[in-house]
Amino acid sequence: MRCFTSASDGERTMAILELFRFINSSLLISQRPQNISSAEKTVYASCADMPAVLIFYLVLQFINMFLGIPANIMVLWLIRKNKGDSSTSDIFIIHLAVLDTFFCLIPPLELANIVYLTTSSTWYVLRFFYGVKDSSPLFLSCICLDRYMAVRHPITFTNLKDKRHRSVCAGVVWFITLVYAAAKCVGNIPNFEKVFTVMILAAFAFMLFCNVSILWALRQSAPGRDERHPVKKKAFKMVLIILAIIVINYFPPVALFPFREYFSPDVFRCYIHYIAFGFMDISSSIQPVLYLSREKLPNTLRCCSKNAECADDPVYTVSQ
Repeated sequence: MRCFTSASDGERTMAILELFRFINSSLLISQRPQNISSAEKTVYASCADMPAVLIFYLVLQFINMFLGIPANIMVLWLIRKNKGDSSTSDIFIIHLAVLDTFFCLIPPLELANIVYLTTSSTWYVLRFFYGVKDSSPLFLSCICLDRYMAVRHPITFTNLKDKRHRSVCAGVVWFITLVYAAAKCVGNIPNFEKVFTVMILAAFAFMLFCNVSILWALRQSAPGRDERHPVKKKAFKMVLIILAIIVINYFPPVALFPFREYFSPDVFRCYIHYIAFGFMDISSSIQPVLYLSREKLPNTLRCCSKNAECADDPVYTVSQ
């Protein structure tokens, strides 16, 4: 009897242990979704202390979508329509308009990713779009270089005016853009953010140099004249506006990103990051609107084309 009793007690004990194990595992399973949901937060939830910056950023992005897409399409249409009167910079403006139109498509996905989604799969798509936009200063630098050569080195510019090197240059920029965007899409390259910092600093310094040089040249009166030509005055104002836009759009990331280590991770991720890129991204709308505001300028210059010195003035190319 003792053997049977001890055996039954052992079985009872084992049954009780199995029951506790089942209950314990059930509790762990029931708690696992709660732990995951608490760990996985949306961007908006993780930056709940600074919601105004995210709202400001999303507003700018939707301005890009509703204003930038039709404005960039209109730029492409006008350049195609006025193909006979195109300037040497138009090839870079076309590629920049295509790039900006491509970037302006992302606000709905970005809104869903910031406010609602916790999955990381959407970040691969968004990082590719961000990488494309990060490279837009390269096309702006090509435009600034073309205008700089037209004003400061008109003889060299005239010799190179009909060459296909601009198409080659645009192809090289697209190659760099796609490689950079693909690398950013991967997202696990060490210290990759420093590539953007170096690129934006170099592009900003180059564009600033070119535009200041153009302004200085346009500011000078022509030999034998007390006042500048009216076309030069208009070109001076236009380049001044372009310079102001370059400073407004690209100065925030230039000023803030080199000092990333001095900010706390939360402040940089929720505040500095979205302020800097918000100002930079809105350039996708400002740039085409600026071009459209100059639509009537070729008509003015066409009226002046009867004058030989107006026709030979390199500002004609710059102001297009």
